[in-house]
Amino acid sequence: MLALVAAPSREEKVELREVPEPQTRADEALVEVRAISLNRGEVNRLATAADGWRPGWDVAGEVLKPAADGSGPVAGQRVVGFSNFGGWGQRAAIPSANLAVVPESVSLALAATLPVAGVTALRLLRLGGNLLQRRVLITGASGGVGRIAVQLAHQSGARVTGVVGGAERAAGLEQLGADQVVVGIEKAEGDFDLILEAAGGASLAQSLKLVCPRGTVVAYGNSAREPTTFLVNDFYLKQPRLVGYFLVGDAAARPVGEDLARLLELVATGRLDPQLALEASWREAESALEALRERRVAGKVVLHLD
Repeated sequence: MLALVAAPSREEKVELREVPEPQTRADEALVEVRAISLNRGEVNRLATAADGWRPGWDVAGEVLKPAADGSGPVAGQRVVGFSNFGGWGQRAAIPSANLAVVPESVSLALAATLPVAGVTALRLLRLGGNLLQRRVLITGASGGVGRIAVQLAHQSGARVTGVVGGAERAAGLEQLGADQVVVGIEKAEGDFDLILEAAGGASLAQSLKLVCPRGTVVAYGNSAREPTTFLVNDFYLKQPRLVGYFLVGDAAARPVGEDLARLLELVATGRLDPQLALEASWREAESALEALRERRVAGKVVLHLD
């Protein structure tokens, strides 16, 4: 079968190649992949990956062979799932606990946007507890996780401030539920009960200053690719929490199928817009990856397997 694999000699470090067919465990379904979603973590990993490494977390398609243990969706059902790498291929073996059936009213392209961005946003916000009338700050608000987090936080009754890197990336965030959008975290005012921090570096340091007493800062990315230096007095005297979050590790302990089903219901009923911003053929993966890497896409990128 064909798959997108790491190719260090190519400009975007990826190319289509023939690879072996996946082998399924008893708790895994074999999925015919129709659409895949790209994530910044995969782009970063490709930059240093060994030749032939298989990227891919977000997949949507149809079940070719259900899990042998009888769990999960049956053959022929449309599904979306989370693959622990290797998902950018024509077929993928995915644990049934990490799959959800896609409602007929939801396209596979929309469904493919949800595993990493949607589940990450949902689980990050849960770390803040009851968000009714709480102040929530979301850095990287124009990205895939950020745009979903803005919507979910707003629906939870939070007062949402989104942080973006440039004025042009603020487009649409207020319509999604942001009460305020600022360019750069240094423009954020007041203190916040929950801060979702994707940038790292100086942005994380400022977040530690902005968190309110007994509030929570969740660090889940480092797009700045920089270390963080901060004065500990700015942080510990308020007795807040600093939590690190990484979906790949979390999904190993807590499968994502049920959360995917919840997100799909929100999409099907019009309460969540996954913000699909760019669609292309997987044969155009290099140009799509370039657009994502250069931050020319506000939202999610989906490739169709043709």
